[in-house]
Amino acid sequence: MSTQLLTGNDAIALGLVEQGCRVATAYPGTPSSEILAGIIKYKKALDKDLYAEWSVNEKVAFEVALAAAWTGLRAAVAMKQVGLNVASDPLFSAAYTGVKGGFIVIPADDPGPHSSQTEQDSRLLALTAKVPVFDPSTPAEAREMIGDAFVLSERFKIPVILRPTTRLCHAVSPSADAPASSSDGKPVSPKFQKDPAHWTATPKLRYKLHTELNQKLIEIAAEFANSKYNYIVNEDHGGEVGIIASGVAFHTARQALLELGVRVPMLKIGTPYPLPVNLIEAFSARFATVIVLEEPDACIELQIPNRQRVRGRLDGSVPNSGELTPEVMFSVLSKSLSGVGMQVNPSPEDADLSAAIKKLSLPARRPRLCPGCSHRSAFYAMKQNFGPRAIYPGDIGCYTLGTNLRAVDTFVDMGASITMANGFFQANRLVGDDRAVIATIGDSTFLHSGIPPLINAVHTGARFVLLILDNHTTAMTGFQPTPANDYLADGSEAPRKVSIPDLVRACGVEYVKVTDPYEQEDFTAILNEAQAHTQAADGGVAVIIADRPCVLYDNDPILEHPLPVVVTDECDGCRFCTEAFECPALVLRADGSRVDIDYKLCIDCGQCIDACYKGFIVPKLAEMVG
Repeated sequence: MSTQLLTGNDAIALGLVEQGCRVATAYPGTPSSEILAGIIKYKKALDKDLYAEWSVNEKVAFEVALAAAWTGLRAAVAMKQVGLNVASDPLFSAAYTGVKGGFIVIPADDPGPHSSQTEQDSRLLALTAKVPVFDPSTPAEAREMIGDAFVLSERFKIPVILRPTTRLCHAVSPSADAPASSSDGKPVSPKFQKDPAHWTATPKLRYKLHTELNQKLIEIAAEFANSKYNYIVNEDHGGEVGIIASGVAFHTARQALLELGVRVPMLKIGTPYPLPVNLIEAFSARFATVIVLEEPDACIELQIPNRQRVRGRLDGSVPNSGELTPEVMFSVLSKSLSGVGMQVNPSPEDADLSAAIKKLSLPARRPRLCPGCSHRSAFYAMKQNFGPRAIYPGDIGCYTLGTNLRAVDTFVDMGASITMANGFFQANRLVGDDRAVIATIGDSTFLHSGIPPLINAVHTGARFVLLILDNHTTAMTGFQPTPANDYLADGSEAPRKVSIPDLVRACGVEYVKVTDPYEQEDFTAILNEAQAHTQAADGGVAVIIADRPCVLYDNDPILEHPLPVVVTDECDGCRFCTEAFECPALVLRADGSRVDIDYKLCIDCGQCIDACYKGFIVPKLAEMVG
């Protein structure tokens, strides 16, 4: 059988399409974003009748897919791990009510974290919600698990979680060209059947559903004890130490053992909840010490009834935060195994090379907004206008990088900039703090979860300026469409698009202005006007929509009106432009004598002209004339 190379996200997408998923929804977020894009790709390649949707947020995505599963269709929803927080309300409820068609929930965890607010473990949320979990260790296994997850979901009428992690989502591995074996489960009529006692169950009936859910989990745990995804390697090697591992950590541990020069029996767990406890106990009884390796938290370890011989994240034998990288895994196993008297190889790390690298003292390069990003222009004008005394609540997206420009003081979760601004205003009012409050949020984030807090702020009489940084797309995660775009997930034309200014006005905001942050003089004037509105007797929240497309998504405005610049010979290297404006194309010379333009990065937006208060950055034509 021939094979193809697939990323984990592509393997999951292909598995969903070939296993008969009919409705797939998602909200973009690293490391999960490519799953829905892959579903659309394979839908077209395999000519499948499938509905795919980028939803406005994870809760909406979950509920759209859930409704499809209630009709009897196979459905799936994908998001990153913090997105499952947003969808947790319907997740808990759906565990009780169950489903009719197979329903797979795919939250991609981010151990590290590499691009997230937290490195939370979705398996622990599944444990609390009482939803079964499959934990793949390779892209090929993730693809194979899809079919079994659908079958399990349909047989027990329960949502099922497939939990990949960053390294699996973005890893590439061989996968069979031929479709994985498919089973549609018991034939069902794809039509919603009304059943008020079930789908609209009252609290008393929910108690009954909870009892039924508990029984389902007992039966699923018994089935998981014989799952092909749970198996032992190196079983013929005895000793006093055994290892239990799951997900990507299983393969990382196997590689570390090879480097350590030892062979230790390992129980690989692919179904961490409900944990097949009897299987765990039978394996653990053979050893004086059992090491549990999982990430990012202690889901398996917590479910082991007798942990006297267990070593893992809970007792500190394994770091209780951070990714189990090969280096960390080698260190953990080396210390644990040598601690019980096993002879292990020394670290393969080149000590001389490591010491030489440390001596280089290479400067850390923090992530920055792209050259020409209109968010930078908005932040620069805002900070220059209101200064360091103002309070700047920020939000989740590209524009979180406004913290580099000292124009983001807080970020919590999506939509929190507005609620935090409201909270700061109310608290400041009580203590007589008159500092201006200027909040920022992106267009996708505003549509995701900014509307309810804006309504709340208007209703409670809050007074602050809100900048909606509208770059016309979900830029941070790969340019997925929002409801404000005129196209859908598959590229087809949207029946309608939503107007952000109209939404803001509908929330009760009286001051709404749309302006281009590239026009610094006009933008600054509107900032002052908006702040004046917040202070007026009949004022309130003032909203400015900073409207300019992301330069990576749509650079036509710049191509139509390029403004190349040069740095004049008068530049004295004061670093104001590199610090206050922080465009990657502005480069301070190694000797600090002056700033140069890196024309490989510069996109001719001309925005840095306003970033030099001394006037040493000028239009290129003007410099030539001079």
